[in-house]
Amino acid sequence: MFKSALITPLIKKPDLESTDPRSYRPISNLSVVSKLLERIVFRQLYSYLSAADLLLRLQSAYRTHQSTETAVLKVLTDILYAVDDGDLSVLALLDLSAAFDTVDHDILLTRLKVSFGIGGAALDWFQSYLTIRVECVRRGSARSTHKTVRFGVPHGSVLGALLFILYTAGLIDLIEGYGLNPHLYANDTQIQGSCRPGSASQLQSILSACLDEVSDWMRPNRLQLNTAKSEILWCSTTRR
Repeated sequence: MFKSALITPLIKKPDLESTDPRSYRPISNLSVVSKLLERIVFRQLYSYLSAADLLLRLQSAYRTHQSTETAVLKVLTDILYAVDDGDLSVLALLDLSAAFDTVDHDILLTRLKVSFGIGGAALDWFQSYLTIRVECVRRGSARSTHKTVRFGVPHGSVLGALLFILYTAGLIDLIEGYGLNPHLYANDTQIQGSCRPGSASQLQSILSACLDEVSDWMRPNRLQLNTAKSEILWCSTTRR
């Protein structure tokens, strides 16, 4: 019963087409007792990651004293420093399609073991938590048949978001390898870079190569960039 979810479709934005299934976010309604258990495990996992200095320094979601405010402040500060120095700044805002729903359980478990040192009974617990989950969709009094969940972490769960953050931790090192400044918030990725005005085409090439490698990294990890919601902004003074 702890691994059975009722999916309640909630429309993402009021102006979206209500007849299009893509307009809805699948929120998992889980048993209260299972969420209490998740909260206990979350505290133990978060405490371990903090003590071992394994929390991602450039990820603002689901962390103490971190929020959308700190994410915006970090990105905006990087841009303003560059513009104040007379540089051009570029900002790529990347969005993922159904990110939480496509997490590969085997890859996540391997990452927990290899990258974050979680093993033994703790790793066995996470394997049990992720596998053989079932769900059905509820709309009013109607329910669909139950289906086994082969991928993803539950929307609306306590642990799901933290596990997703650990799943995508490799993006930070990848982006920094190109000399660019990454910042993550849940499944949103921001990439910022700057250059002298005469080097804009070089920065554009670096950013393009970085985005290609990000896309290549996501493919074997079963993640997909949502190009329709991803944007690139060039920032400078009005004089430039």
